[in-house]
Amino acid sequence: MSQKFEVTGMTCGHCASTVKNALQTVDPEAQVTVDLPTGHVDVQSAQPRADLVAAIENAGYAVK
Repeated sequence: MSQKFEVTGMTCGHCASTVKNALQTVDPEAQVTVDLPTGHVDVQSAQPRADLVAAIENAGYAVK
């Protein structure tokens, strides 16, 4: 299932990697694409949205 998030607080490549790694901790099979300039994150995962949002927020970023 494709899920889209608008993530605030990402300012560099390290931030994007942190978000991607946090999401893949919840679902190691997830396909994650981070568009750093727009703050959009696309995730192909069957995990519940709330779990993915929690992973992003626990990594120190906010989801709109």
